[in-house]
Amino acid sequence: MIVNVITPNKEYNVYIEELEEIEVKGKVAIITNPTVSGFHMKYLLSHLKCDELHIVTLPDGEEYKNMESLMYGLDRLFDAKLDRNSTLIAFGGGVIGDMTGFMASIFLRGIKFIQVPTTLLSMVDSSVGGKTGINNKYGKNLIGSFYQPEDVYIDTHFLSTLPKREFAAGMAEVIKMAVMFDAVFFENLKDNKENVEDIIRNSIEIKSNVVNQDEKERGIRSVLNYGHTFGHVIENLTNYSVYLHGEAVAIGMIMANRLAVKLGYLTKNEEQEIKECIENYNLPTSFKIKNEEEFYEHFFADKKTMNNSIKFVLPRGIGNYKIKKDIDKEIILEVLREFK
Repeated sequence: MIVNVITPNKEYNVYIEELEEIEVKGKVAIITNPTVSGFHMKYLLSHLKCDELHIVTLPDGEEYKNMESLMYGLDRLFDAKLDRNSTLIAFGGGVIGDMTGFMASIFLRGIKFIQVPTTLLSMVDSSVGGKTGINNKYGKNLIGSFYQPEDVYIDTHFLSTLPKREFAAGMAEVIKMAVMFDAVFFENLKDNKENVEDIIRNSIEIKSNVVNQDEKERGIRSVLNYGHTFGHVIENLTNYSVYLHGEAVAIGMIMANRLAVKLGYLTKNEEQEIKECIENYNLPTSFKIKNEEEFYEHFFADKKTMNNSIKFVLPRGIGNYKIKKDIDKEIILEVLREFK
């Protein structure tokens, strides 16, 4: 199956099928990590045709999504004498995809790149839409760019070696999209009626539709941040070393739902339905906040905060959403205290 993604400056395809030959003109550098390379590099190379190939291996893990790794990767591209006609291939999960896209956007002021995602999270979400970047001490993805790939190749073959915990982390992003945009999809997820291919297709279609309308997150695309405002603080407070991104998003959805209930956008029954769905996919739903004031202050390091106003994406029932700013601080602190 092919999903077409259209943005103001670019149109590209997402291929959801067994990998066929990827033919690329010029020099190619595959950006990957040791885990993915060890399991799947031979498979990718058997489907890749190019004039000259280089492989750049970055450390595996969210804690390495930083300037040091970025500069190491860029140095390897210069060592290989890549030029403006060269292409990068992001071969890994969300960390590799985000870093490769950012490298491509700034190397020689911009070269082409292709996404070959290998985790469920990157297949259903981060490989599509052109968000690229790295983390720093102030927060997640605060340094980056919007830069679209040439194409995205999604092959469920790569999921065969994915740990159960990583698969569950990907499901958090799927549940996020269903709660925000598609009540029927949510019901199917809740009842476990969707196979992996359908989950990927439905998620990509939702994501593509959103990106088509709003590439640079000035409106509806911000709805995809449901769970992320809280989740990014959790990741930052735990130094990106305790929770996978999807796990932090899952907890973030639980916190956002609690706020939505307090504001009257979500019923307690709906809150419980979402929680049970999250738990059914083996995702965490609890987090102990040590200091609610410290947690609250971390919201202001998020790139979604503007003019000292925190923007929360909240469910309005299941299948709809509400973007809410200027919520009274005491209400937010009340929610945070419930997680102490």
